[in-house]
Formats: sequence, structure tokens, C-alpha cells
Amino acid sequence: MQHRRVVITGLGAITAIGNSAQETFRSALDRRSGVRLAPELAVGPTVPLVAGATFAASDVVLQRRSAPMDRATALAVAAAHQAMADSGLSTVAPERTAVYWGTAMGSPSTIEDAYERIFTTDSWRIKPTMVVTAMNNAAVAQIALEFGITGPSLTYSIACASSAVAIGEAMRAIKYGVVDRAVVGGSEALLTKGVVAAWSGLRTLATADPRDASRSCKPFAADRSGFVLGEGAAALVLEAAPMAEARGASVYAELAGYGVACDAMHIADPSSEGQVHAITSALRDANLLPAEVGYINAHGTATAIGDRTEAESICRVFGERAGRINVSSTKALHGHVMGATGAIELVITTLAVRSGRVPPAAHLDRLDPSIDLTFAPAPGFPSGGRRAAVSHSFAFGGTNAVLVVTHDEAPGASQPI
Repeated sequence: MQHRRVVITGLGAITAIGNSAQETFRSALDRRSGVRLAPELAVGPTVPLVAGATFAASDVVLQRRSAPMDRATALAVAAAHQAMADSGLSTVAPERTAVYWGTAMGSPSTIEDAYERIFTTDSWRIKPTMVVTAMNNAAVAQIALEFGITGPSLTYSIACASSAVAIGEAMRAIKYGVVDRAVVGGSEALLTKGVVAAWSGLRTLATADPRDASRSCKPFAADRSGFVLGEGAAALVLEAAPMAEARGASVYAELAGYGVACDAMHIADPSSEGQVHAITSALRDANLLPAEVGYINAHGTATAIGDRTEAESICRVFGERAGRINVSSTKALHGHVMGATGAIELVITTLAVRSGRVPPAAHLDRLDPSIDLTFAPAPGFPSGGRRAAVSHSFAFGGTNAVLVVTHDEAPGASQPI
């Protein structure tokens, strides 16, 4: 069977910087931060930073409900509804449609609520629906129920690479004819006392900027101190290009390449070898030369070793041109949403190639002098021709996932967002 091109026909997002894909992208362009201090989540003397979504989970109206929803599931369903509506799909061929979803931690608020009930009250009883509400595949199950999807319904849990891997594997399934379309993405609702305390113990979280807390996450900056935990969800509708063309769908971009590789070096420290392998594999899959890439949405967690290793990997892959490619990490604004981040950043990257505008690096007042890359302000893509961008997701455990999106545009044209 001839391999089919895979295109993106629908987008949805709920993030700390927007309640839609377009609003999230506009905030990224404007460097509008969703980071704030959260005294309500403090468990010690230090007030944590978070990037929480303002979205009210109680506003999600389901067509079919089988159990109560954790906030992470509600965010997922809301993003999926946006993406499906955006795609213009009114009906689907159920058995030829799939759901591929990513989450790192599932439903921590449901689990914490249950433990609190057991250990801090006289009652040993917990809700009978706790297991099905908290399971990691709750989101993908609810999305399948909502849209009557009977094809593969798969959850990927691979730390920070979860949704990027889910999207890449769905792309492969469509490319090789396993299914014709898929609802893909990721969701995470991490802002609980237990989760924040756990990450604080790992000493990877940012310290508050004394002048402006919203500027506390500073990827690639000389004074970077770590990332900020975020929450949210993003969804995309992927389709085989012939199917999208047959129904006259509007196409945002082509999902052209996917590469995945494991460091097999350390459970938490990144390796340039694995990252380089994933990036080159994705470019090869997309049939792209490094010189054709105009933008990199970096993993950029603002940790000392993480940013330095990623910069090294970019330089190894792109050589002399590395210093001329626009690079930014939008985690500075929407936070690190763990398993959902790959999907959120792919939505932003897709809109970048679609519009020809690149989100500039945020909070980068002093670049780390050991990093030789181009960050801000970002001028965008060259006019005309093929725009190509890469999105990085590098995870604890050593899994590195890279996605490539492209968009062919007439000379001098750009698309409004």
C-alpha cells in the first residue's frame, strides 16, 4: 500500500494562556504569561509557582457520561470538542477512526481526594467510581464515548513525551492505512498539593522572579532556575490527506515527520545522543533537509542541564545553520504541562507554520553565553515556499519524541489567526 500523507484539519486547546488554540497562539506571539504564585498549594514555607488554566471543568457538557470526570478528563473532552468542531467533521466512520492520547500522571486530584478521605477522616469508604475516574485511560475512553469512535483507543504515558508519542504513533497508523483519521492530543491537571510538593522535592521548579512572578520561567537564559508546573489539554484531528481532500476540509498543515528514540543513559539526566537520533529520524521521515527548517519549538524546560543539552543537540543536527534558526520554548508562558505539553506545543507550532509567524522567546533578558542559538525577537519564516517547523519533547526516562509540520504557501502570502 502506498504511504498516505497525514494532514491536520482541527485544533483545540485549553491552557494557562488561552481557552482555545487560537487564543493560546496569540498569547504566545504576545509573550503573555499564565504563570502566577499559588499560595493555596503551598505545603511548606515556599509559595509555589503554577500556570493554571482558568477553564471551568463544570462547564463541560457531555453527550454520554459513564462516570464522574477528573479535571484532567474534562479538559481533554473540552479540547477534543473544539478540535472536532474546528475540523468540520459532523460524522465519522467509527471503526476507521481512532483516539490516541497522552498523559503522564492521569488524574492526581481524584487520587489525592481519595487518600485524604481515608487518612484524614473517620470514613474508610471512597467513591465507587474512583478507579474508573482515576485510571490513566479515562480521558481517551470518554473521548471515544463522546464521538462514538470504535477504532483503536490508546493511551500513552511516557512522562513529558506522552502526547508527542501519541500523536506520532497515530500519524503512523494513518500513514500506513490502519485507520483513516484520529483525534489525538494530551491532557494533564497537575496542580494539587501532592504533585507540586513532589516536584518541589526534585528541585526542578523555578524560583519566583523577585520583580515579576509571571516572568519566573526563563528557558535558555543565564539566570534560568527551572520550570513551572502547568495544566491544560490540546487536541488535533489528523486525517489521511485523500480523505480530507474528498470532503473539502480546510487543512492547517501537514504532519510530515515523526522520530522517537531512547537515551538509555539515565532516568532523569538528558543525553544529546538520544535527542540527535530523534531529531534526525523525524527530519528523515519528513524528507526534509536541516536547512529547510525555519522554526524549532524547543523542549526548553529552563533547567540548567536540560537547556544546555538541547542546545548542543540542535547544534549537532543543524551545524552552522543552528544559529540562524528561530528557536523558542513556549513553556515560559503556559508552563510545563508534562504529558500534555507535546500536544500544546504542536498546536502552537502548527499555527506558526500556517500563519508564518513565530512565537518569540519569552523572559530571555540574558542568554546563557554557552548557548549559540537565535531566539528573540523572531522574524518569522521566509516568504513563500514551504514552511517547516520542528517540535521537541524530551522526557524523564530517556524517551525523545520529535514532530515535524510543514505548510506550502504561495510567495508572500500569510494566513490570519
